[in-house]
Amino acid sequence: MLIPCPHCGLRDVGEFTYGGDATKERPDPGSTSATEWCDYVFARENPRGPHLEYWHHTQGCRLWLKVRRNTATHTIESAEVVGPWAGAEERRRDKGQDVA
Repeated sequence: MLIPCPHCGLRDVGEFTYGGDATKERPDPGSTSATEWCDYVFARENPRGPHLEYWHHTQGCRLWLKVRRNTATHTIESAEVVGPWAGAEERRRDKGQDVA
């Protein structure tokens, strides 16, 4: 399976680490019970078809990506950078800085 890293280009899945389901919202640590945390960490759906997942480019740029992958065919439909680096290249481009 090849994942299109927005920073590094098309890369083999072996360069990435699966980061989990990107459709579940992380609960607030200050007001969440142990049962709710357990559900967030361990209770997962097993969807068939398009699904959003987190992947970490551990053997490359080390950015976190949100990937839309079809779980039945393993076809990657899209990938975008998430976290504080999301949009960083566009912000540098707007300031006239080199992004390479």
